[in-house]
Amino acid sequence: MITVSNLAIQFGKRVLFSDVNMKFTAGNCYGIIGANGAGKSTLIRMLSGELDPTRGLIQFGPGERLSVLKQNHFEFDEFTVIDTVMMGHDVLWKIKEEKDAIYLKEDFSDEDGIRASELEDKFNEINGWNAESDAAALLSGLGIKENLHYQFMKELSGMEKVRVLLARALFGKPDNLLLDEPTNDLDVETVMWLENYLANYENTVLVVSHDRHFLDAVSTHTVDIDYGKVQLFPGNYSFWYESSQLALRQQQMQNKKAEEKRKELEEFIRRFSANVAKSKQATSRKKMLEKLNVDEIQPSTRKYPGIIFSPEREPGNMVLEIHGLSKTTDDGTVLFKDVNFNVEKNDKIVFLSRDARAATSFFEIINGLDKKHEGTYNWGITITTAYLPLDNSAFFETDLNLVDWLSQYSTDTLESFIRGYLGRMLFAGEEIFKKASVLSGGEKMRCMIARMMLRNSNVLVLDSPANHLDLESIQAFNNSLVNFNGNVLMASHDREFIQTVCNRIIELTPNGIIDKQMDYDDYVTSEDIKEIRERMYR
Repeated sequence: MITVSNLAIQFGKRVLFSDVNMKFTAGNCYGIIGANGAGKSTLIRMLSGELDPTRGLIQFGPGERLSVLKQNHFEFDEFTVIDTVMMGHDVLWKIKEEKDAIYLKEDFSDEDGIRASELEDKFNEINGWNAESDAAALLSGLGIKENLHYQFMKELSGMEKVRVLLARALFGKPDNLLLDEPTNDLDVETVMWLENYLANYENTVLVVSHDRHFLDAVSTHTVDIDYGKVQLFPGNYSFWYESSQLALRQQQMQNKKAEEKRKELEEFIRRFSANVAKSKQATSRKKMLEKLNVDEIQPSTRKYPGIIFSPEREPGNMVLEIHGLSKTTDDGTVLFKDVNFNVEKNDKIVFLSRDARAATSFFEIINGLDKKHEGTYNWGITITTAYLPLDNSAFFETDLNLVDWLSQYSTDTLESFIRGYLGRMLFAGEEIFKKASVLSGGEKMRCMIARMMLRNSNVLVLDSPANHLDLESIQAFNNSLVNFNGNVLMASHDREFIQTVCNRIIELTPNGIIDKQMDYDDYVTSEDIKEIRERMYR
C-alpha cells in the first residue's frame, strides 16, 4: 500500500502538480496517463525515492518492500544475469552476501557459526532457497534462455538487458511495484506474458505506459495527470477514455435532462462491465467496476489532435501487386524472399516480422526509396500514397519555421490555410513559428501527420505510427484509421492499433510470407500459426 498526502512538485516557477492525496492499495494496478511532460515519470520517481517532492508525504505499509524497474542498462554489467535478478530483492541479497562471506572465512569462529545460523533462518523465512529457481523461471517467462542465465550482463544485447531488468523488478513479488514503460523493446509474446503476470498480481502496481492494450489488460484504476491535477478513476484506460468522452458529450447537451444523462451513464457502465467479464485476459481483477458510482465519471479536459484523412478519390480494384520481391542486407541477412501478394480494395494490412528491419525495408522499396532489391511492385493507376517513415529526421534538418516547413508540402500556401492544419495538430499561437529543427519527437510526428493529411491520399503507408506520440495523439490517430475510407499498410508494436484497424496480417520471413485474414490476438496465440512461423524462420 502507498499513501500520498498533500504531494506537490515544482521546478522553478513551474508547478507540475500539487495537493495530491491518494491511496494505492494491494490487489490493484494503477495505470498512470497524461500528456508528454505532464509528470508521469516524475510521479514514479518521487514514489521510488529518487526525487524529493517540493512538499508532501509518501508512506508505505509497515515492512513493505518497494521494487522499481531500472532504466540504466549498464548498471549491472559486472554481474551475472541470475544475480542481477536476485539483487532485485535487496533484503534477500544482503543476507545471501553476508552468509556467503561468513562461509568463505578460513578462521570460522563460534560467533560466525551463530550469525550464520541466524542468517540461514532469515534466508529460509523469505524463501531464499528457491530464489535461484524463481529467478530462472521469471527469466524464461520473459524470453531469456537458460544458456544466458549465468553470463555477465555486459554480454547481453540491449533488448535482452531490458527483459532482465524487468525480471529484476518482478523478482520476489514486491509489495509495491513501480513500472515506467515496461513494454518497451518487448515482443508481443513477452508482453502477453507480462499482461497475464500483472493481471493476477496480488500486490500494489503502478505503471506508466503508452501501450493502451497493455493498460487495458492490467489496470483496475486510471491515474490521470492533466493540467496540474492528478485524479484517480476506477477502470482501465478504455473505460476512462470512453466514459470521459461520453460525459463530455453530455456536458455539451444543455437540453438533456439530468435523469436521462444518469441512465445513459449507467447503461454505459453495465455494457462495459459485461465486456470486461468476457475478456480473454486471464485476470483476478474482473470486478474492477462493481463499486463504480456514476458521479465519478467526469469529462476530460485533455486536448486531442484533429487527425482526418480525406482521400480525393476512392481506390480502384487494383491497388498494389507484388511479384517475387526479395531483400537481403549488406551483411547477407535475408529479410524476406520471393514475396508475392496483391493488396485488395478495403485491405488494411499489418506487416509483421521477427526482424524489425523487414517491414521498414519493404515500405522503403514500395515507396521507391530502396532500389537494391529483387522482384517488382506495381501501384494501381487510381492510387495515391502518403508515407510515414520510421526515421523522419531528414525532414527536419532545416531552419524553416513550422508554417514554412508545412507549406513545402501544400499546393495552397496561404498562411491561414497552413495555420489550420497546424492548429488541428495542436500547434497554436507563437508555436507555429518555432524552427522545425528544435521540435521534440512527438511534435515531429504530429508535423509528419499534418503533411500526410495534406496529400489527400487513398493509401497510407505507416511505419510504427505510434512512435513518440502521447496517448491522446495515439488515440486520435487510431480513431482516424478505423474510419479511413482507403487502404492502410502498417507496421506497429501497438496492439490496439493493429487489433482495431487491420483486417489482414502479412508476416515477412526469410522463406516467403504468412498471409492471413484473421483477428490479430488469435494470430499471435494460435498454435497452428506458431508451427508455421517456426518453419518459415528456419
